Amino acid sequence: MPLIKIDMIKGREKAEIKEILDISYRVMLETFGAPEGDRYQIVNQHEDYEMQILDTGLGVERTENVLVFTIVTRPRTQSEKTNFYQKLADTLHEHTDIRKEDIMISLVENTDEDWSFFNGKAQFLTGDL
Repeated sequence: MPLIKIDMIKGREKAEIKEILDISYRVMLETFGAPEGDRYQIVNQHEDYEMQILDTGLGVERTENVLVFTIVTRPRTQSEKTNFYQKLADTLHEHTDIRKEDIMISLVENTDEDWSFFNGKAQFLTGDL
């Protein structure tokens, strides 16, 4: 059920975007224990001047490969969150040319009542899910 939104600067090849999506999906399944097929991902591409992702004073230099992940999900434990952050950064770095310093992640928690998948119904609350 997590909804994964990924913001990036325009210019990536389709194959690289697909790889980023596939990796983030696999990591989400592994670390959050979501069921197979629970795949909701959206990529937003921006002009370089539309993304200002600074370092919050941590001394990190960002490149044009910066990715910002926003994951809307049920409440997760601290361990699940930190495992997700680390596994996503490690796996993306291992399989792409993306530096770990260029991966920013924010988890936004919500509950079952906050989802409607279609027909204006709350499928978690109606028992359909």
